[in-house]
Amino acid sequence: MHPINADSVPQTLEDDLVIHGDNLAVLPLLPDAGFDLVYIDPPFNTGSTQKLTSLQTRSDEAGARVGFGGRRYSTEVVSELAYADSNHGDYMAFLAPRLEQARRVLADHGTLYVHLDYREAHYCKILLDDLFGRNCFLNEIVWAYDYGARTRRRWPAKHDTILVYVKDPDHYHFDSSAVEREPYMAPGLVGPEKAARGKLPTDCWWHTIVPTSGAERTGYPTQKPEGILRRVVSASSRPGGWCLDFFAGSGTLGSACRALGRRFVLVDSNPDAIEVMRQRLASPLPAAS
Repeated sequence: MHPINADSVPQTLEDDLVIHGDNLAVLPLLPDAGFDLVYIDPPFNTGSTQKLTSLQTRSDEAGARVGFGGRRYSTEVVSELAYADSNHGDYMAFLAPRLEQARRVLADHGTLYVHLDYREAHYCKILLDDLFGRNCFLNEIVWAYDYGARTRRRWPAKHDTILVYVKDPDHYHFDSSAVEREPYMAPGLVGPEKAARGKLPTDCWWHTIVPTSGAERTGYPTQKPEGILRRVVSASSRPGGWCLDFFAGSGTLGSACRALGRRFVLVDSNPDAIEVMRQRLASPLPAAS
């Protein structure tokens, strides 16, 4: 996997692509109706810097940290990745031209997933209703997780919103049989056969974040778990179909596509993101068991 710059985007899609550039400049270069699926996880518009620091700890009698049995340790920073979550004065004005391009590049059977912070989701839904038509709204997915600090001044916010729109409400692709099923919460109520088969996910998804020490972790601050993207790709793209993420970050969509036999185009303007994707997608697929 060799990332390319925006000025090298080919006229036709043949190979998987990681493109370094401003997505608003790259999107017009992509073909009309070329993608089964567009998934984007745009900046959440918080105005803060998302930062992830990796530390290395070693035994050191003069170290400042004290562990079990009074043993002392010292730590040093071995890597640090940061992502500036810009605070756009008019966030919808920032998203609108990019979402217009997203609609253009979707195939007639295609689907758009927009992954958003709860503070922006309702504004974006109004925009998407206008761009796609209210009859093209398919789902509001709630991804619930559990991590981080908890406030005592309100109900702690522990979910993201994913808005789902289709290009054509009469002819979109959705294959529920391709989606990995999940366990019943009360398997004793449905019988052994159904319990063994599991149930189809609803529009409320419980999925943990990427574990800090897990093999999936890339070190990119805004990385989303591959399990979420595998569900999206399985349901809303065909085998061999093209998928696009133009806020690609750590490249989770590309990783899910490789595992599921789909093709992908990933776009990001952050050099750190491009390097993370280059390393992540250069590794060979695991051998089939």
